[in-house]
Amino acid sequence: MFALIGDADFDQQWLYNRLRQEASQKAKGNVGAIVTFTGLVRDNNVDGNILGIELEHYPGMTEQALTNLVQQAITRFSLTSAGAVHRVGRLYNDEQIVWVGTAAPHRAAAFEGANFLMDMLKQSVPLWKKEFTRDDSRWVEVKASDDKAALAWLREK
Repeated sequence: MFALIGDADFDQQWLYNRLRQEASQKAKGNVGAIVTFTGLVRDNNVDGNILGIELEHYPGMTEQALTNLVQQAITRFSLTSAGAVHRVGRLYNDEQIVWVGTAAPHRAAAFEGANFLMDMLKQSVPLWKKEFTRDDSRWVEVKASDDKAALAWLREK
């Protein structure tokens, strides 16, 4: 299990290998599925094109919240292992921003765990996003669709 916050780009293959190794050691060969997701910075928002985003966080608090979320996913979906990485700082269009990976004996649990991590990450991990253009920047409000996705997981408990 791992949860990382930082400003450096990440290597998806290295993260996959780490997750696979941790899962294999823990499950002693009973890993039937690994699911990963990588999110990228989009080049637009509802108002038009942007150049990128800037993410702020509370060091210590953000890492702990992400760690708690990963542990919650492992417990809830009986995952063999899971990991999450989120970048902070200034990121430009098409750069990697977030990675989640889950390992489980069967694919359904791995997919559900990955979906849960992404849906809940936006609601339970303290990160603040500002979008910027050449001339302006603005803080991004939480989307109703993100709230709805997280609420669905909370109702399922």
